[in-house]
Amino acid sequence: MAAIFRKLILLLTLSESFVGIFSIGVGVNYGRIANNLLPPSQVSDLLKSLNINRVKIYDADPTVLQAFAGTDIEIIVGLGNEYLQKMGDPQQAQTWIQQNIQPYLSQTKITCINVGNEVLGGTDSQLASYLLPAMKTMYGALVSLGLNKKVYITTAHSLQILANSFPPSQGVFREDMVQFIKPILDFHAQVDSPFFINAYPYFAYKGDPNNVKLEYVLFEPNEGSVDPKTNLKYDNMLYAQIDAVYSAIKALGHTDVEVKISETGWPSKGDENEAGATVENAGIYNRNLMQRMQQGQGTPARPSQPIDIYIFALFNENEKNGPTSERNFGLYYPDGKLVYSLGVKSYVLPRIDYSSSYKNVFSIWSLLILLLGSCSLLKR
Repeated sequence: MAAIFRKLILLLTLSESFVGIFSIGVGVNYGRIANNLLPPSQVSDLLKSLNINRVKIYDADPTVLQAFAGTDIEIIVGLGNEYLQKMGDPQQAQTWIQQNIQPYLSQTKITCINVGNEVLGGTDSQLASYLLPAMKTMYGALVSLGLNKKVYITTAHSLQILANSFPPSQGVFREDMVQFIKPILDFHAQVDSPFFINAYPYFAYKGDPNNVKLEYVLFEPNEGSVDPKTNLKYDNMLYAQIDAVYSAIKALGHTDVEVKISETGWPSKGDENEAGATVENAGIYNRNLMQRMQQGQGTPARPSQPIDIYIFALFNENEKNGPTSERNFGLYYPDGKLVYSLGVKSYVLPRIDYSSSYKNVFSIWSLLILLLGSCSLLKR
C-alpha cells in the first residue's frame, strides 16, 4: 500500500495535468483596456491555480471585485486620475469608499487604494496639486470608517520624477517635483504606507540601444557597473533604479519609507523603431526576474530586504493607445495562452483552459483519499 501511495504522489507531481504553483512573492497587474479578454471569473480561477496571491487593478469594477470574493488574493484597487480633484472633498471620498470598497471587504481582500497613477513628472501641474490632498482625504475617510488598519493609501510614480538615477547613490528627485514629493513622503511615513514606483529598464534600452547593454537590462551575465561612491556592483538596471529611488528619498530626509515596484515588465512585440521588443527578450526578462524573486534577493544597497514587485501585465491589451509595445506587455494572450514560457523553477504554469486538468487532478486526489481511508481501516 505504501508503495502504491508513493507512486501516486509521484504521478501527481509529474503529471502534465498537475495545476502548478507560482508562489514566489510576485504580484501581477491585471489591466483591462481590451475588448477580447476572458471574464473576471475565469481570470480569478487562473490566478488561484497559479497561486498568485497579489493583484493590482486600475479601477474598482464591481465585476472584478466580486470575481475575487472568497479567494485569498490581495487586491490593490486603483482610483483614476480623473477622480483626484473630487476626492479632495471629504464627503465625496467617504462616499466613494462606501460604494466601491466597503461593500466588498467582507469577501474580497482589498488591501490598498492606489490614488492616481503617474500623476507627477508630467506637464499637468494642476493635477499634481490635487494628488496629496486626495491621498490625505481618502485616508481620513478610511479612518472615519474604521478601515485604515485594513486598507492603506499610496500612489504610483514613474521614474520621470528622478533628475538623476546613476550612480544609484546619487539618485535625486527633479527639483520641480520636490514640492510635491516631500510632503507625500511625510504622509507615507506618518501612515506607514509604501512608495510605489513603475520601473521599466526596457524604456532605457529602447531610448538608447547603442549605449545601454541588453544583457544589463535583461538580468543576463554582464560585467555590470560599479557605484563609485559606495563601491557596490550592479549587474542589472532594475536594482540600480530601485536604489536610486531610495537615495532620492533619503536626500529628502526619509529612511522610513519602503519602496515597492508597482509595475515592471517587457513587451513581446513593438514597432520597427522599438528596439528590443521581442518575445525572446520579454521571456528572458520576466524569467530572470522571477528566478531572482524566488531567491528572495534584495538590491546591492539593501541585500537583506526582499524586493516587492508587481509584473506588468497579466494580458496583452488591444485597446491601449500608443506604440505597438503598449499593447504587448502581457504574460498571456487574451485567449489564455502564454505568450512565452516563464520557466520558473519547480513550477508549472497552465493555460486558462484547464477544466480537463482539474478533472484529472481531482481524480488522482480522490484515489489518494480512498487509499488513505483504506489504510486507516486496515490499521484498526
